[in-house]
Amino acid sequence: MGTVQTTVIAVRTGGKQVVHDITGHCAGFAGAAAAGGDGLLHVFVPHATAGVAVLELGSGSDDDLLAVLARLLPADDSWRHAHGSLGHGRSHVLPAFVPPYATLPVVGGRLALGTWQSVALVDLNVDNPDRQVRLSFVS
Repeated sequence: MGTVQTTVIAVRTGGKQVVHDITGHCAGFAGAAAAGGDGLLHVFVPHATAGVAVLELGSGSDDDLLAVLARLLPADDSWRHAHGSLGHGRSHVLPAFVPPYATLPVVGGRLALGTWQSVALVDLNVDNPDRQVRLSFVS
């Protein structure tokens, strides 16, 4: 059986809808934990209102994702789960579309992401500006 190393990083979203790049944190932890070897990095957000996405960032894709989520999950008063800010219930539905986890290969101590792929925390919940992300490396 392999070994597991884990850490938790704090992410401050600033109380706004965000696609926040955590690739550097993931790559740094995976590189140190792998020590040049191979394994898997599991990224997990222990929140009912956030998710983890692997996508291209910085080219407008992050804004496109937020726009699609706004159309799919509008910030209005139609949600049964209705405490907090207007549309808060949509944040609780988000993990069904953007899951709270991703598992990534690590090869030779490096994340085996595609050329344009990044790892991002996706958070629509403006009521909770502080998030945690658990990174676990399995070798």
